[in-house]
Amino acid sequence: MALRFAEKGHHSQRMAIFGAVFIITTLLILYSSNSGNELYGSLRVGTFSETIRNTNLKKWAGKEGYIPVYGNKSMTLHCHRCALVTSSSHILGSGAGEEIDRSECVIRMNDAPTSGFQPDVGTRTSLRVVAHSSVFRVVRKPQEFLNRSESLSVIFWGPPTKMGRDAKGPLFRLIQRVSATYSNVSSFTISPGKMRKFDALFQKETGRDRQKSQSWLSTGWFTMVIAIEICDNIKVYGMVPPNYCGRRPQPKRMPYHYYKPRGPDECVTYLQNEKGRRGNHHRFITEKQVFARWAKLYNITFAHPTW
Repeated sequence: MALRFAEKGHHSQRMAIFGAVFIITTLLILYSSNSGNELYGSLRVGTFSETIRNTNLKKWAGKEGYIPVYGNKSMTLHCHRCALVTSSSHILGSGAGEEIDRSECVIRMNDAPTSGFQPDVGTRTSLRVVAHSSVFRVVRKPQEFLNRSESLSVIFWGPPTKMGRDAKGPLFRLIQRVSATYSNVSSFTISPGKMRKFDALFQKETGRDRQKSQSWLSTGWFTMVIAIEICDNIKVYGMVPPNYCGRRPQPKRMPYHYYKPRGPDECVTYLQNEKGRRGNHHRFITEKQVFARWAKLYNITFAHPTW
């Protein structure tokens, strides 16, 4: 009898130990899963409270960081009311073209066209911000991107090794030829010093070192900062809020670019880049979380969709 009670006691003890181990293991698995699925840019309250500091972008660097490509022009553009037109397909069907064209200044990115999309994106362009990877696409269609406006400013950004005057590659020479050919275009590159400031700004606003975290800043990041520098009020067209792609049920498929209907899905692109660890990636969602903070500081509103 005593032996039977002892066996029952040992059995109960083993069951209790097994149950505790099972619970602990389950919690560890859940924690690991949540950590692995956590977006790079999650700016939860307190996560970066000691590292994030708001920057006064109106006094951030000034316009001396823009180097004229041809001649001695200076970056003097200043506008009271700006329309920043993104390349997102969310702008399709918006009918926002006339409203965009009524803005004092219209800012566009890379090789986003207006031809064929005028009812939704408008026709005017005051400033176009172009990444080094988009230079050839812009130059190949000068009637669309360079010769359509009477007065156009273009800011080219990229690594100094590709875009600087001392760069050995063909990009800078190509930009020089374009600037000399089209007298209506004021072309600028971003100085190496200011490029470093863009990196420092990303770290200051997110708590993340861009290079160590294997990130590329997007053209949207450069364009938003430049818009804040030159505009008193900014209305952004087509940009989704930072939580958009994490909604349930998942949003319907939307092409990443409005002018490439068969291109990749926008949310798939955002999420893959945000979670990517191998190779460099844009951190689109992280950047939009910063934009949401900036909106409260710099008179920024969002349309199609509204935030």
